[in-house]
Amino acid sequence: MLGERDFRWFFVGYATSLVGSSMAPVAVAFAVLGGGGGGTELGWVMAARILPIVLVMLFGGVVADRLGSRRVMLAAEVLRCAVQGVFAVLLLTGHARLWAMVALVAVWGLGEGVFLPSLGALVPALVRREERLPDANTLLGLARSVSTVAGPALAGVITAGYGSGAVLAIDAVTYGVGAFALARLSVAPPGSGEKAGATAGRKAAAGDREDSMLADLRNGWSAFRSRRWLWVTTVQMGLFNLLVWAPFLVLGPLTAQRELGGARAWGLVMGVYGIGAVLGGLLMLGRRPGRPLAVATVATLGWALPSASLAAGLPLGWTVAAALVAGSGSAVCGSLYESTLQRWVPTEVLARVTAFGGLGAFVLGPLGLAAAGPLADRVGVAAVLAFGAGWQLLAAAAVLAVRAVRRRGWDWEPAADAEVVADAEVVAPARSAAGAG
Repeated sequence: MLGERDFRWFFVGYATSLVGSSMAPVAVAFAVLGGGGGGTELGWVMAARILPIVLVMLFGGVVADRLGSRRVMLAAEVLRCAVQGVFAVLLLTGHARLWAMVALVAVWGLGEGVFLPSLGALVPALVRREERLPDANTLLGLARSVSTVAGPALAGVITAGYGSGAVLAIDAVTYGVGAFALARLSVAPPGSGEKAGATAGRKAAAGDREDSMLADLRNGWSAFRSRRWLWVTTVQMGLFNLLVWAPFLVLGPLTAQRELGGARAWGLVMGVYGIGAVLGGLLMLGRRPGRPLAVATVATLGWALPSASLAAGLPLGWTVAAALVAGSGSAVCGSLYESTLQRWVPTEVLARVTAFGGLGAFVLGPLGLAAAGPLADRVGVAAVLAFGAGWQLLAAAAVLAVRAVRRRGWDWEPAADAEVVADAEVVAPARSAAGAG
């Protein structure tokens, strides 16, 4: 994969940008706390980043499908580079006020919200041979996994020695590297080539349609909802974030503080989770299962283990081992899901479909984060975590029972399941005549 010029440039820039992105939250948190803020103020700043991502993700998908993923991602990288540069200057000069932090983090979130849908749509354009998509997604997943281990550790050391401003200055530089790499790509913009001609032909056959943002969103929604395997797995991930992952992130540190030895124990759990993700990514290199969605769904069973270990009051070693398995499963699931999405969704709507999937998967997460603590006060920490573990097992079984998920393969035929195709224009096969959706 790294032998292909465009993918190599993108991988280097993306991996560099990821390291900076994983460093920044640590620096921002200590900037807020170091400026006299407490938990409430830190919550405001965290929410200011997350909310714009959710609000603009669909818009980002539409713009990416219209203008091209590379252009949108390049603009997002430049925006985030500028934001973090300004943030760094304010911190280094002692002029960072809470309102300024909230405003800058919100703009940072806007950049992320338009970047994320474009990412899934760009990768297929960087890979010459379709069968290498799984390896491309695995390598990108490995970069994400490594950054989640290395970034916070680096941020802690640099923040302690030089302050939060230095970390954000480094983050700005990494976004600049990402922008430079994107500028070097030779990806054709939308509206050129044979594929664009085929798309125009389908539009002409369908008749005149309103050329508006709303019409683009409707087409993207049609492409999303017409694929049973896609919306079923999206619902699974949305409920996972609400019922399993959000409670684990809130109640896990609390349990570690009370029973496992405090922050060091929790850091070990999350660090091993990242190591597991790296190992899972390495395991997937060069492999392409015949039923990728079925394998990905089985891999999600691992997410039940850390919550179950904490709920059962097991020693730290068991929770660390559970985190290792869960991290490995997350890498396997992510690589196979992204590859399936890119294989079976047409390029002209891929960013919009990715946006709908991302919105569905993450929109309930903030609710889970807010509700986990109060719910645990009423029924107990162990009960909430145990429910999440049980839910994950049942959800995976339910998803595997769906034929469109279980039978979906790289060379799936239309007769393999009874998916309802709502819009012939937006569900045409992406890069193959084997089937539609």
